[in-house]
Amino acid sequence: MSKIAVVLTDLFEDVEFTDPKEAFEKEGHELTVIENEKGKTVTGKQGEAKVTVDASIEDVKPEDFDALFIPGGFSPDQLRGDQRFVDFAKYFMDHDKPVFAICHGPQLLITAKALEGRNATGFKSIQTDMEYAKAKLHDEEVVVCNNLVTSREPDDIPAFNRESLKQLAN
Repeated sequence: MSKIAVVLTDLFEDVEFTDPKEAFEKEGHELTVIENEKGKTVTGKQGEAKVTVDASIEDVKPEDFDALFIPGGFSPDQLRGDQRFVDFAKYFMDHDKPVFAICHGPQLLITAKALEGRNATGFKSIQTDMEYAKAKLHDEEVVVCNNLVTSREPDDIPAFNRESLKQLAN
């Protein structure tokens, strides 16, 4: 069983959180949702998912987790404005811990300057930003580069879940 940190705030893409969460938990992994305020309820941009925050970014350390999960939507763009979340994400990349980022999730890794030289993908509207961050961009449903698993959009979730679970099995 792995402990997975999930960085999440309002306007995340509902299914990009709920579907991987279900897949991770089905395999026995434990997720901790992290935001600014423990106990706060964050809502997906489709209004379908409401999630209670398990921990404040102030109260967690990246070394206490085995992996990082960054769902897409507008959540990663909001979180990257807070250096604490940027540093948190960078830790996982710098220490080769598994990182799962879907859709707009790589925005947090762009701000962390953690994509240079890495094979990756993301939602169409951030692909140019990823290239500016010196990622080796691939327009594929899932791209695995060492510890990093990235996907483009909700349609890619089955491949994203499959490859993320493989990382956790190692």
